[in-house]
Amino acid sequence: MDRAALADFLRRRREALQPGDVGLAAGVRRRAPGLRREEVAALATMSTDYYTRLEQQRGPQPSPQLLASLARALRLTRDERDYLFRVAGHNPPASVSAATHVSPALLRVLDRLADTPALILSNLGETLVQNRMAEALFGDRSGHTGLARSEIYRWFTDPAERIRYPEEDRDRQSRAQVANLRAAYGSMGPQSRASELVRALQKASPEFAELWERHEVAQRFADHKTLVHPELGPIELDCQVLFTEDQSQALLVLTAPPRSEGYEKLRLLAVLGHERFPAST
Repeated sequence: MDRAALADFLRRRREALQPGDVGLAAGVRRRAPGLRREEVAALATMSTDYYTRLEQQRGPQPSPQLLASLARALRLTRDERDYLFRVAGHNPPASVSAATHVSPALLRVLDRLADTPALILSNLGETLVQNRMAEALFGDRSGHTGLARSEIYRWFTDPAERIRYPEEDRDRQSRAQVANLRAAYGSMGPQSRASELVRALQKASPEFAELWERHEVAQRFADHKTLVHPELGPIELDCQVLFTEDQSQALLVLTAPPRSEGYEKLRLLAVLGHERFPAST
């Protein structure tokens, strides 16, 4: 671990960012350039004291998970992320897991979407980042681990994953999930995490096994869908998708036409947030 290089790199990357670059309000006049330490710490979900010690060459060696969070908070490119890992005394993430490093270009777009649900997915259906509106609509997806990080895996193994979709749309969603995984499998190969996911699902789900044999291949994100919110009921939304150049990540943005019922429900969702109300008796 090169403490001096790590501290200097973190400080310079922090000072190179402005609040607007990461979706924060500028607030009162700033005496120092760039982001404040507490802002970087909050973006990386770590304590300000720990981050400060890293910049002062006093902190313990950060874990790979913490470094990945810092790379995301500081909007690092893949080359910058790899450098961060090396000066911190770790090997950079293997190429097989490179898709978990969120594209800075997609993050810049996501940072500017505060009034509509938006999230960034890997090509295996892993939620890498979601904004507050997406959390209110889908729930917080950050707590999943292992194969369950993939929404494709959860769709075929956890019945609760399907409650956000009307029953009449679930067969179509199943086909879309399998077609997306088939596309990822084709690009990642038989020794990849996509292959591991396929083998696990073939054992766990007869429905998946049957659909997999159809060999349908597509990166499918329906341009119009209905999602069911536990308090607001069905919400009709349009889905726009922005892919990275290598197709390994996608930014999904859900909107509704102005003055439509879906638009009014999104406005209510912004107020409701994560609040849940008891059922009336």
